[in-house]
Amino acid sequence: MAAFFITATGTDAGKTFLTAALIRYLRARGRDAAAVKPVVSGYDPAAIAASDTGRLLAAMQRPLTDGEGLAISPWRFSAPLSPDMAAARENRAIDFPALVGFSRKVATSADVVFIEGVGGVMVPLDDTHTVLDWIEALAFPSVLLAGTYLGAISHALTALDALSHRNCVVQAVVLNETPGSRVGAEETRATIARFARGVPVCPLPYIVDDGNSDRFVASVAAVLGL
Repeated sequence: MAAFFITATGTDAGKTFLTAALIRYLRARGRDAAAVKPVVSGYDPAAIAASDTGRLLAAMQRPLTDGEGLAISPWRFSAPLSPDMAAARENRAIDFPALVGFSRKVATSADVVFIEGVGGVMVPLDDTHTVLDWIEALAFPSVLLAGTYLGAISHALTALDALSHRNCVVQAVVLNETPGSRVGAEETRATIARFARGVPVCPLPYIVDDGNSDRFVASVAAVLGL
């Protein structure tokens, strides 16, 4: 069994897009692959199909029901804010030890399991913990998503440095091409690779249709040993 933590330099970097694509790719090849997104903000139970939780359920071919959503996303908040802020709006708080325990438990539920984080590496989960603390506690290899917009290089290298200082293993950096960016995707990849201390940097071209993404994730799966 293998477990990976999917994180990013920030929100909307493509974590769910990549996670769902990896699930479809592996399942199409007969692998038992699953994913969870334990913490979700900006969640509307009436629009589960459009949510990150719903996209993961669809990739796993599981029903888009509230019960199924709760099973893979037990900490769900309505406000589209950082988890600590979104939880506070509902007079709630994320139980960090419970979050780590849940993540460890589900990591053994399939042959390959992806645990998708929330926001970026340094997003606060509560008053004292960030996503980085979550990654460190689990000690699973991680995949870092970044864009190719102006400024993405600094964001990616800063996230890599933060992970490195906590001795977190980064298995791959995946560059999800930012549509309309004035910065060349290949130039961005090459520059990050020069400073990435041997971590593979995989390009993911911008794709409008999720269903056509599978052929682009083969290199990522190979880097992860899948």
